[in-house]
Amino acid sequence: MNVIEGYSDKILFVDLSKKSYEVLKLNIEDLKKFLGGKGLGIKLLYDFFDEKITPFSPENPIIIVPGVLMGTNAPCSGRFHAITISPLTNIVGTSSCGGPFGMELRKNGYEALVIKGAAKEPTFLVIGDDSVEFYSANDIWGKDTKETQSYFENYGVASLAIGPAGENLVRYANVISGHRFLGRCGFGAVFGSKNLKGVVVKKGKYSVLPKNKEMFDKVRKRGLNYINRNNFTANLYRNYGTASNVNFTNSKGAMPAYNFKDGTDPKSFNLAGENMAKLFNTKHHTCKPCSILCGHKGAVDGKELSVPEYETVTLLGSNLGIFDPAIVAKWNDICGRMGMDTISTGGVLAWAMEAGEKGIFSSNLKFGKSDGVEEALLDIAHRRGVGDDLAEGVKRLSEKYGGKEFAIHVKGLEISGYDPRAAFGQALSFATANRGGCHLSAYPIGLEVIFDLLNPYSEKGKVEFTLFFENLFNCINSLQVCLFTAFAYLLESPLTKYTPDFLLRFFMNNLSKIAVLLIDYSLYYQLWVSVTGLNISKKEFLKAGERIHLLERYLNNRLGVTKKDDILPARLLYEPRKSDKENRLPPLDKMLKRYYKARGYDENGVVSKSKLKEIL
Repeated sequence: MNVIEGYSDKILFVDLSKKSYEVLKLNIEDLKKFLGGKGLGIKLLYDFFDEKITPFSPENPIIIVPGVLMGTNAPCSGRFHAITISPLTNIVGTSSCGGPFGMELRKNGYEALVIKGAAKEPTFLVIGDDSVEFYSANDIWGKDTKETQSYFENYGVASLAIGPAGENLVRYANVISGHRFLGRCGFGAVFGSKNLKGVVVKKGKYSVLPKNKEMFDKVRKRGLNYINRNNFTANLYRNYGTASNVNFTNSKGAMPAYNFKDGTDPKSFNLAGENMAKLFNTKHHTCKPCSILCGHKGAVDGKELSVPEYETVTLLGSNLGIFDPAIVAKWNDICGRMGMDTISTGGVLAWAMEAGEKGIFSSNLKFGKSDGVEEALLDIAHRRGVGDDLAEGVKRLSEKYGGKEFAIHVKGLEISGYDPRAAFGQALSFATANRGGCHLSAYPIGLEVIFDLLNPYSEKGKVEFTLFFENLFNCINSLQVCLFTAFAYLLESPLTKYTPDFLLRFFMNNLSKIAVLLIDYSLYYQLWVSVTGLNISKKEFLKAGERIHLLERYLNNRLGVTKKDDILPARLLYEPRKSDKENRLPPLDKMLKRYYKARGYDENGVVSKSKLKEIL
């Protein structure tokens, strides 16, 4: 078998319009400055960016980048990243995914795959280490994601596939890999616009080895030790999945209910991972390789289904007034088969329910009622009847029918399952996230609500920690490893682990600039260096995360994003939660001014020319 030491120098470019492909060389300076994964994908998008490109134009690229840790057996490294111009937001769309596709792409020798153009008829690709084959997808056009993946097994060992939602250009359609998804930003619709049913990869001929194996083995061992002793990664997520977050967020008013009218409901505890583990007799169903094992499946009314994760039980559950986990699991399965993002789908259904109450939109959807939801999901996927409108997302719905004040999105992307009125740092993070209403741009709510280290209702520390985690998460997404490793790698490092909580709280709330400097992210840096063998400093590594964030923001600026877009929905800025007797609301404007200054944006939220010159 051939060997890739650290990284290869091959990028595969496929042109669907011409049915052609070519292999170009990776610029190693780009790898040093952008790390790989998401960062390299953002740089590739920048290299051939044009403001005239629209999400459904043939020129809009689909960029898929595994990251340098893929194939090394680094902890939780079975993930890859994708970049495009999103049909839901009309700005840069990014998404991270587990599943087998990224592994086999890299084992075929590629550091990135770029797909442009549009096929004349339904098509799927089959990729090997020295070939790209174009096949007709007419026989499987209309098939769901699982049926399509089963068909693709005749051609290779891993695949990406869309379902009916992608074919019908539902703006939040997703793409499946194994049982994981490129979930957010509408990648499935971009595939559909190109008549691309999927991409299959043949079994790779390469093994991937770190440049410095001795260093890598030591760092890997330390990372595994941290993961296996951390309460979240070794206990809560491993045993109960991400829905174990329910017991934290619901008790502290941060779990959305009834289209974010509130942040808690006593019945929401039914949706907790601990409850579902007992109810469904769950077992692991996860990415490979993985050491956390957060994914689960179980028996739901006699049928084995994936157990819904936290975002799904909030957006398809409590936010609709539905608290039966079996019902949510069935809807989750329908969304998976149709190829639709459960977060955006839930946000759309909640908007429709409230709009119906207010008499501005007609449907049979009602809070607390499961009747009609399954039909609505199928109608959305096939753009039938009312589903044709719902397929557009809440921003476009509210622009057409009214109800902007309760259209819960940022920059067109429906907000994920955390109420920012209960965590002011998360409010800032939602508003500034480059791809829109995303909790994975940074995760200050972890410090505010889950670990109880930052005062959730204070401005103190929120800018500093949001900036730091935006930078660090870009690094993690460029390696590319699971973000959940941050629970272990950061909290189990000696300085954090052995400092009493009251001292951590004091430093984080009152001396945040110092506290941020003391955070130990060296495991990520050492993994990257040991694999690539490239010589950059620990400071330069984190600087790369800042560079990625700023370049993505710059591209969004060119697509029209300014301060006007760094905003929360009116409900979350001006309407207190029903359960909050103190009527607390996030002071977004004050935090945003400080954030802009720290980021190097001008007063209108635009990356300055001097800052751009500095990062490039």
